Amino acid sequence: MPETFSQIPDNVENPFVYRVLRYTPNLVRDEWLNIGILLFNPQTGERRLRLIEDQEEYNRVRRLHPEADEPLLRALRDNLESRFEAATNGNGADHVAGNAAWQKILSKWDDTLSNALQLAPPKGTLANDLDAEVERLYADHVAVPRVAARPGASGSRSTVRSYCAQVFRQARLWDRLQKSLRVAEYTFPGDPMRLDFGYRRNGTRGFVHTLSVTRAPADAKLLAYTAQRIQAKVPFASEFAAVTDVPLLDGNERHQFVRDTLRDAGIEPVPVDGFAVWVAKLRPMLQ
Repeated sequence: MPETFSQIPDNVENPFVYRVLRYTPNLVRDEWLNIGILLFNPQTGERRLRLIEDQEEYNRVRRLHPEADEPLLRALRDNLESRFEAATNGNGADHVAGNAAWQKILSKWDDTLSNALQLAPPKGTLANDLDAEVERLYADHVAVPRVAARPGASGSRSTVRSYCAQVFRQARLWDRLQKSLRVAEYTFPGDPMRLDFGYRRNGTRGFVHTLSVTRAPADAKLLAYTAQRIQAKVPFASEFAAVTDVPLLDGNERHQFVRDTLRDAGIEPVPVDGFAVWVAKLRPMLQ
């Protein structure tokens, strides 16, 4: 990955608790696959939920469990977040009660999920940032295993997204961003797609999404469609950037397809090796 801003030291660590979410489609065989991480601060109730979402991750589930219930898995995050939010919001401004209410859901997990979805026993961890720690745990316990990449090799969407998160953190913009934004409110109910990052500046909504041109160039069409739906509902007040794993070269037909598809939808393509510069230009507009 390209260079980023200088590392910002932060030595303050907090005790967090994490649970690994497992998918066990055949209870008799007791064969399970890690599909997510739930990380939370037991004192404040602040939490992060990270589940598989890229197609290559679902493909891995299919390879290991050909009869996997993919619609169930794709709907899982929204289902859990809705339950957690309902438990928290039901207690109004009483954050202590809200914290206790959503954590009570964890103690009744069998009533919350299907038998095929289980939580591993809780474990503790020390970290100074929930977002960074959930990504680290996800990479260690859930992400598709990677072989060592050759120099200059392109990255998966997950790899590019992790790099973008690092750049945003080091630019001190992380807390100003929305993460993993649902698009169903702009498209149709049940749309499982999420955009990686969002921001607001002077009344304008900005969206940043990652693309792996090398592995999934057709995803550009899905992003273009989504951007056009958002623009139809938020006219003259939205902007989009697509961070690509490789620069889009003029002599490459696949790259030209992606570039033209994005630009026709009003999406600015940003190669990952130029993302830090792009963020540096965005930074003063978000201060």
